[in-house]
Amino acid sequence: MIERLRQWGNSHTRRGRYSPVGIAFHWVMALLILFQIGWGFWTDWMMPGGDKVHAYQVHSAAGLPVLLLVVLRILWRILITDPVNDADKLGWQTTVAHVTAMLFYVTFFTLPLSGWVMWSSLASPGPLYLGGILPWPQVPLEGLEPATRYVILDLAEDVHTASVIALLLLIPAHAGAALKHHFWDRQDVLQAMLPEVPDWEGHPAGAPNSPPAPGLPKGSEVG
Repeated sequence: MIERLRQWGNSHTRRGRYSPVGIAFHWVMALLILFQIGWGFWTDWMMPGGDKVHAYQVHSAAGLPVLLLVVLRILWRILITDPVNDADKLGWQTTVAHVTAMLFYVTFFTLPLSGWVMWSSLASPGPLYLGGILPWPQVPLEGLEPATRYVILDLAEDVHTASVIALLLLIPAHAGAALKHHFWDRQDVLQAMLPEVPDWEGHPAGAPNSPPAPGLPKGSEVG
């Protein structure tokens, strides 16, 4: 089973593309992170009260899946090799890209973990739910002295804030580099992470066995 899954995934990476599962991980997590950043800032501006508590519950329900998804994404990357693209052959730029990717993964852990600790440090803030559905345990801090819990809360808040600041720097840098590689350098980095659209006979677009478009004789394709 695992070997068949590996062969299927690598059939995409051999063509310089990420697998559909890898692409789904990337874009689902990207949407979750962008939502969390916007929702978190909006929640911070709310006046204290029941609505703000509910907003934090939504924030936690959407944040916990990030922790689960990043673990699954790492396991998937161990199972399926990444494609080799143009951006993997650019010397120092490739090194910067790899460092940026590692920093992303660090924040994907520190944000939900620090948020989890923050919620668990408060005095009975309410239950936690993964995705707003599945019950999620709190970090066992209830036996600690209130002063100790406040110290933990303060530290977790600092980690959470630092992680958000890091993402606010990493996201535009990452997106800008991807657009630069695609539009300026005409490289295949962005295309490798976009969903593949089949051609008129169901073959992946750009695949070697893709036939010419209707009405064109074979060998007369543009480009």
